[in-house]
Amino acid sequence: MPDPFYVTTAISYPNGRPHIGHAYEAIAADVIARFQRLRGREVRFQTGTDEHGLKMLRKAEEQGRSARELADEMSGYFRDMCDGLGISYDRFIRTVDKDHHRASQALWQAMEANGDLYLDRYEGWYSVRDEAFYDESELIGEGDNKLSPQGTPVEWTVEESLFFRLSKYQDKLLELFEKNPEFLKPDSRRNEMIAFVSGGLRDLSVSRTSFDWGVKVPQADGGADKGEGAHVMYVWVDALTNYLTGLGYPDQTELMTKFWPADLHLIGKDIVRFHAVYWPAFLMSAGLPLPKQVFGHGFLLNRGEKESKSLGNVTDPMALAERFGVDPLRYFLMREVAFGQDGSYSPEAIVTRANAELANSFGNLAQRSLSMIFKNMDGELKIAAPHADDSALESLVRNACVNELPLEFENLNFSVGLEAWMRAVFACNQYVDDQAPWALRKEDPARMEAVLMTLFRSVRMLAIAVRCVVPTSADRLLDQMGIGPDARDFAALDGGDWFTDLAASGFRLEKPEGVFPRLDMPESEPA
Repeated sequence: MPDPFYVTTAISYPNGRPHIGHAYEAIAADVIARFQRLRGREVRFQTGTDEHGLKMLRKAEEQGRSARELADEMSGYFRDMCDGLGISYDRFIRTVDKDHHRASQALWQAMEANGDLYLDRYEGWYSVRDEAFYDESELIGEGDNKLSPQGTPVEWTVEESLFFRLSKYQDKLLELFEKNPEFLKPDSRRNEMIAFVSGGLRDLSVSRTSFDWGVKVPQADGGADKGEGAHVMYVWVDALTNYLTGLGYPDQTELMTKFWPADLHLIGKDIVRFHAVYWPAFLMSAGLPLPKQVFGHGFLLNRGEKESKSLGNVTDPMALAERFGVDPLRYFLMREVAFGQDGSYSPEAIVTRANAELANSFGNLAQRSLSMIFKNMDGELKIAAPHADDSALESLVRNACVNELPLEFENLNFSVGLEAWMRAVFACNQYVDDQAPWALRKEDPARMEAVLMTLFRSVRMLAIAVRCVVPTSADRLLDQMGIGPDARDFAALDGGDWFTDLAASGFRLEKPEGVFPRLDMPESEPA
């Protein structure tokens, strides 16, 4: 049996509704989870919302309501987005969940027991929007116009705080990056973190006393005398612990035994520091195994610009899905952008890509192949004598579906894997043109049947291989082809007698229905 696989997204900060960047990460993680299931692995997939911190509290105060009321409403929008985009999560976690508070406090106590927490006074720059502390040397701008490296406002903060001995783990983190280069990908992110850690790590303020919207710091013996009872955890200690919470930590549950350490934390490049420096240090302190990989993907830009409320270009991902369809949107995002780099999208780019590759190429291939079988063979599947051209095509398609696409998807090179898949689609369309089964119907009916059966088998392989990207559409196609739900993974592509069995079962194709309709170019935007 293949090893289990645990994948997580970053948990989204719900001080506003989801934007396309949230959808991009959720879709990518879902493609990974579905792909690993197709490979026969038992998968645990977790996403959710990060609801504590000063940013949420201030947003709620602006609206005249409690932080919990805001969190409940906004978290609901993120869950709705995941459900609407076909995100196959096993747990949608919220940091207000009781088991999460318990897990966070247990991790805190483990770090405290290791001697890595101490009480002091914090004075420094803090970005409420990033929920992050910054050293003076990291800031940009002058005087009262100082900004964080992310371009967000910072404010001078002075308060009593508990500190984590992050500096203690500097050498261990550098050793991690050096000896395990796969821990942080792409390589550009690892190089950034090596430079950051090499510059010297300061101990990290990990509690706040100026507000109480968060996980309470557990009181150790004598803790109340030191003021610890009034502390809440720094939001990133709380947030990062979610990856353990979903497996039942601190209990040694079956899920913990099976799925920890995580195989992949999928995150945006702007929060790599928290996941690749703070998180492994916390885990080292608590005596827990480190995740196998952190991957910091790039930003998704709107016509080349980062989305922001001030620019008025924030896109509702559900509006895009409603406009163009969930599967075309999923396909576009995985096909268009080299994963790990920044990418750009626009409504017309979605239409152009979806029409060219899904509707005109694969959709048309499937529709005309099945239609010819329905029309010319009364929907019956027949065993035909093999021909060199047929074997050559099936070999090419099999290589793309069994070798090339899986290899690239395993390395998160989605666009490259889909390019290999598209080459196989193009080869099938060229085969149709070369063999001209409409002409063979009169000239050589037996040869026509062999050609159509070759296309049937090829379309099946292509549909199974791309299921993780366009699951609803691929399954609708496979339903029409008589391929059962238990025969739609990569193991089903390893040969066998499936075609002989299906033909012998008496299955007949009904009149096929297209699964990838052409999209109309938005009228309000240039074509």
